[in-house]
Amino acid sequence: MKKTIFSFALLGALVVPAGVQVYAAAQTIEGVVSDTMCGNKHMMRGKPDAECIQECMKAGSSYALVVGGKIYTLAGKPQAIAPFAGKQVKVEGSIKGNILTVTSIHEAAGNMPGMKM
Repeated sequence: MKKTIFSFALLGALVVPAGVQVYAAAQTIEGVVSDTMCGNKHMMRGKPDAECIQECMKAGSSYALVVGGKIYTLAGKPQAIAPFAGKQVKVEGSIKGNILTVTSIHEAAGNMPGMKM
């Protein structure tokens, strides 16, 4: 009897985390593509946000998604994210901590050109 209870407890401990990971795997988040160096405040005065982001990328920064006051580092193919620099987007992917692993990215409906963060 004790072995059976222990087996069920062990099985439950293994199954519950697996179920949580499946739930967290598929999310769609809307925000503005930026970089980890600047976040939501770009430092190149008089230049478009997209240009600042590209310069920061050349300096070793990573792409990021700004969602309100939170910044997620985007893990994905840089060449797929680059066209969206400075734009409002919807990103599908999984989140672990502050890393958002991108499975797809597309411009959000109603995005206005020149939109500032």
